[in-house]
Order: sequence, then C-alpha cells, then structure tokens
Amino acid sequence: MFILAQILTALVAIEHLYILWMEMFAWETAGKKTFKNFPPELFKPTKGLAANQGLYNGFLAAGLIWSFLISDAQWAENVRIFFLTCVIVAGIFGALTASKKIFFVQALPAILALIAVLLASAIN
Repeated sequence: MFILAQILTALVAIEHLYILWMEMFAWETAGKKTFKNFPPELFKPTKGLAANQGLYNGFLAAGLIWSFLISDAQWAENVRIFFLTCVIVAGIFGALTASKKIFFVQALPAILALIAVLLASAIN
C-alpha cells in the first residue's frame, strides 16, 4: 500500500506540474485545446490570470514533491496529507464554481492518493 500511495501522490504532483506549465507558459496554445468552452478571444487577455493560477498549482506540486524529500516518515506523511487535502479542496471548489470535470481531473486522483496514504499509515 505504501508504494501505491507513493505512486498516486507522484501522479498528482506531475499533474499539477503540467497544469503549471499549461497555465503559465502555454495558455494560448495548450490552454485553448484543454478549455474548448472558453471563448478563444479571451485567452490573450486572461494570460496573466491563468499564469497566477498556474503558480498556485506549482505550489501544490512543490509541496507534494517536498514530501518525498523529507527523511522523517511521519513528517513526510503529514506534509503529503496536507498538500493532498489542499488539492482536494481546490478540486471540489473548482467543480462547484467552474466545471464539474475539475472534480474528476483534480480532486478524485488526490482523494485516491490520500486514501492510499491513510491506509498505508494504518497498516504500519
């Protein structure tokens, strides 16, 4: 279960690194392909807003990556739980305010990772 928790956490971190890249550096290219319902003429004027959102996603990824670099197992687990919970809250908020798809793309993978982390902790 520990390895599954590590893999799922890493996948959530990678996803948020991708979101960082797309929103900060490829908003007018990859962003258009991802957000097809967003009016095309609004990508350029919202580039700064998207970059700000991307930066926040980068902080989430950084926190999850940091959890792999902490040598104390309990501290690493606490950091991982905190950042996975942040991703879940952000994903639920996004689903409620922007698109229900956000729940499945962001919150659900983090929920699965968090469950794996908590089960791995309970087993140990």
